[in-house]
Amino acid sequence: MALDDPHARPCEPCEADGPPFEGDEVLPCGRLLSRVWEQARDAAPATDPHTVTCPHCREAVEGLAAVNAATRALRAEGAPGLYALVDRVMNVVRAEVRLGRLLPLADPDRPLRIAESAAAKVLRQAADTVPGARAATCRFVTVGEGTDVRVTMTLAAALDRPLPDRVHQVRRSVLHSAGQDLGLAVTAVDITVVDVLEPEPPPGPGLPTGGGVR
Repeated sequence: MALDDPHARPCEPCEADGPPFEGDEVLPCGRLLSRVWEQARDAAPATDPHTVTCPHCREAVEGLAAVNAATRALRAEGAPGLYALVDRVMNVVRAEVRLGRLLPLADPDRPLRIAESAAAKVLRQAADTVPGARAATCRFVTVGEGTDVRVTMTLAAALDRPLPDRVHQVRRSVLHSAGQDLGLAVTAVDITVVDVLEPEPPPGPGLPTGGGVR
């Protein structure tokens, strides 16, 4: 299913369709992934102007359509065993969907790229190194026509210390990892705290430093 439209414009944020099913995903535009796929699968895309103009919905539909087409093709080849079919479909998923967009690296001499999913994993890990913080999502927005990108991250954080201080520490860790580990030219890191973590328990009493039995 090809929904490419180079003239598509970003959509205005809209409210989610309702509570998501377990494991369902809410797209950045606010729509549930399952509802977007149902609409694209059961009706012509042109009947839903939001899907036509929203880059998030279109990208999700194109990825799921590729997996759906691959599944049908594999089943038509001769009805392989269940586990063989699952393995082959998962190979398609890993190769075609999880790769995601390719982000430009800030290398003036070579046109290098990194998969968005791989970069997001590294930056989430950088955020998690800050005590009392856990990254939930990490997304990228390219800035202009160059190599600059903007990071948007959602976070769960403990409230045992001032929240602005912890968010600032997470931002510094993400910026450092983006530049040093990945070579991404990140211009800004927008962080939204979406959940609260329980404070980490204090370390237990250590072993005696002297006077113990040898």
